[in-house]
Parts: sequence; C-alpha cells; structure tokens
Amino acid sequence: MKIALSSSGKDLNSYLDLRFGRCEYFIIYDLEKEKFKVLENKGKYSSGGAGITSAQQLIDESVDGVISNNIGPNAYELLNSSGIKMYKGKNISCKLLIESFKANELEEIKEAGPSQKGGH
Repeated sequence: MKIALSSSGKDLNSYLDLRFGRCEYFIIYDLEKEKFKVLENKGKYSSGGAGITSAQQLIDESVDGVISNNIGPNAYELLNSSGIKMYKGKNISCKLLIESFKANELEEIKEAGPSQKGGH
C-alpha cells in the first residue's frame, strides 16, 4: 500500500503542506517496503487546475491514499472516483503522520474543501 503526503520538504521530517494542489512536494511512502520517494508537485506552478494536475500525478503513481489538509472540489472528485482515500493531516512532520496513519488515527476526508483558486 502506498500513501502520498503533501509535503513542504523532501524528507520525512518535513512538515505537511496543508495545501494539496499547490504543495511543494509529494512524499510517496510504501508501507510494505518502509521506503519513500519524493516527487516535485507538477501542479505547483500550474496557472489553473492545480488540484487536478496534482491528483492525476498521484493516480499515475498508483497510490492508495492521500494525506493532506485541504483538497479542493475538482481534486477530491478525481481522487474519489479513482478509489483513493483521503485523510486529514495536521501541520506536523510527515513521519508522525505516517505513524498516525498506521495506528488508524487519521480522520478520513469525506467531502471536498473549499476551492483555492488564485494560488493560495
């Protein structure tokens, strides 16, 4: 099982980026192998549709879950229709969020957050 975290940096000590579509990086963590890789978010510099670009990037990586905070309506729909579960994270390290995920302590996101048009 692979989960993606919206991250402000390139390692597990980086804090969660509370934005989804405009986050700096995605950390893709493989729970079986206990390994991760880092992807630069392709949606970060998008002039429009950042959430969709980011969601498609994670679908292409075959992730099973996403940990972020605010997932806009278009990205939410795309991830949801692809069977990817979304979980609400806090402004703490990605490492701690992975541990919380393993302990089944994260709240599942059941509805889209507000749209962040304009790059916020």
